[in-house]
Amino acid sequence: MFDLAQHIEEHVDSIDSLAAAAPKQRLALLLAGGDGTRLQEFTAQLTGVPIPKQYCPLMRGRSLLELTLLRTHYFAPIENTRVIINQNHLELARDQLKALPENSIFVQPENRDTGPGIIFALTQIARTSPDATIAVFPTDHFIDHEKAFITHVLRAACLVHQFPQKIAILGVTPNNPETGYGYIMPGRPLHTTLTPWRVSHVKAFNEKPDPIMAREFISQGGLWNTFVMVFQLKRVLGLLRDMAPKDSQRLFELQDYIAEAPAIYPHIHPWNFSNHILARIPEELIVLEAPDMRWSDWGTRESIERTYRHMNLVPAWRPLDYDSEYGVA
Repeated sequence: MFDLAQHIEEHVDSIDSLAAAAPKQRLALLLAGGDGTRLQEFTAQLTGVPIPKQYCPLMRGRSLLELTLLRTHYFAPIENTRVIINQNHLELARDQLKALPENSIFVQPENRDTGPGIIFALTQIARTSPDATIAVFPTDHFIDHEKAFITHVLRAACLVHQFPQKIAILGVTPNNPETGYGYIMPGRPLHTTLTPWRVSHVKAFNEKPDPIMAREFISQGGLWNTFVMVFQLKRVLGLLRDMAPKDSQRLFELQDYIAEAPAIYPHIHPWNFSNHILARIPEELIVLEAPDMRWSDWGTRESIERTYRHMNLVPAWRPLDYDSEYGVA
């Protein structure tokens, strides 16, 4: 009999080996429906119009959406990649998503935050791939070591294969008490040989705590929530049917009647998947620590420029007299 744990342990640093060991029917779901209102003034400075940050060329001429597509192909081939966008983003997204078939792009009528967006996307995936293992990737984050990152996501897929009732989330060690991030408090260890890094049950989950609570989470070993999740589609659809707000239950009707989306969406209230689902079910979660990569939610200009400083780069939008600040000659 094939020993999955032994296979991964022997080839722990090999994406190819992990991909071979992971569930075969795995899909990458990219979340690109955010409006990025906090950065609109900045993106207008760069592009001339206030566009959402995931479509803005913020790193070496590429957008965060394009960079996400480049890294996720290590997890799943392009034909197994799905992206959710908003109707008013279609013109921005079309060129950046030209490698994807049209039916792999889910266009929701309006942004209703991550909760409705995830339901909308997952019900469409269920039409053709009901048994899929899904990895969810936000498209507005920066990640430096892409292969190390995808290695962790593949390990998460293997863990979900072994523990199909669980939702696996990647966590990273905080370097400051950031109040704009979510925090995960690891609980007792999950005993498995599928990864050399810390894997734990989840004791508590807190989305965007105040500074005092953020420091408390960090002092007790809390991790930042990257919102990169891996789960079995049927499991999460079942949770959402039980837990989603009442008005969002109508979104499940769209699985077979997608043309009705414009009529339904105005009646859906925005809600956040982390707050309304993850924070309420810590017992259903496991967290994988990802210590060998730099991750940042580029929600502010300051966080973007902080990453540039760490990389010893000068942003193209900064004047030359700032070079000394960035340590560049």
